[in-house]
Amino acid sequence: MAAQNNQTPTPGKLDQDQEAYLRASKEIAVKFIETGRLSLGSFNAAFRQIYTTIKDTVEEKKEA
Repeated sequence: MAAQNNQTPTPGKLDQDQEAYLRASKEIAVKFIETGRLSLGSFNAAFRQIYTTIKDTVEEKKEA
């Protein structure tokens, strides 16, 4: 029996970091929508930018 690699996420399931990035991105996007700084028409692009920025920032800090 092969040992399961903890680095490989189960298909269809997010790892803890991905969940945290999504949760933080969602909270920021919701605040931007509530304050009128983000419209639903630009949500897709804005959410991707928010997610990528959070992910890159966290991973950059992990490497340092």
